[in-house]
Amino acid sequence: MPLAFIGHGSPMNALEDNAWTRAWRQLAEELPRPRAILCLSAHFTTKGLYAVSAERPRTIHDFYGFPRELFEVSYQAPGSPELAGRAVSLLENRAGLTEDWGLDHGAWSVLRVMYPEADIPVVQLSLDLGLPARAQLGIGKALSPLRDEGIFILGSGNVVHNLREIRPGQETPLPWALAFGEAIHRLVLDGDYEALADYQSLEGSGPSVNSGEHFVPLLQVLGAATGADRARAINHDYVWGSLSMTGYVLGG
Repeated sequence: MPLAFIGHGSPMNALEDNAWTRAWRQLAEELPRPRAILCLSAHFTTKGLYAVSAERPRTIHDFYGFPRELFEVSYQAPGSPELAGRAVSLLENRAGLTEDWGLDHGAWSVLRVMYPEADIPVVQLSLDLGLPARAQLGIGKALSPLRDEGIFILGSGNVVHNLREIRPGQETPLPWALAFGEAIHRLVLDGDYEALADYQSLEGSGPSVNSGEHFVPLLQVLGAATGADRARAINHDYVWGSLSMTGYVLGG
């Protein structure tokens, strides 16, 4: 099964028809139908790793200041205790199970576009931001056997994400955002995933990955790749000066 990383941006993408949501929809049409989805979302962070084992994960509206219509969105995909348990077993003593979460907007804002019928089981796996980049790649590697079991590993975040520096309406990225975003883009397309273990040495990494949670899903997705995988960008854009909307698919 292929892998994908989606630059999810604003939760409003769940309701809008734009270049990014069209790319997500097209990707879902191109991919084989997964047996289930393991989602690595920027908006589920914990100390340690936890897979959500709920039979019916709830829709979490983890934002504020958006139109009421967005808070009324409900994505009622089933969960998969089986997949949650399998992910935990692959991660051995690094992970546990929880029902104290559901599907946050990093998951459902993308899945609602890709799989609007909500008929594919979804499990979220949390991020532990205390782990170094090489360990994050290692988490993806540990999870990679799921691909042969029909599981779609989906990362949802942003390569460049700095809300403190946003310039609403600005289309041109700030210099540090462009430098970092393009450096990562070259490494991903060249298949040099191991180099991302040292991403903090790249120009612009500090402001681009100022809190880490939006970048870690990319590391985990790339960690699950094999030498036969080649990354393809499904979109590569910047918005508001300090955010990127880049997405990749690997192996498909």
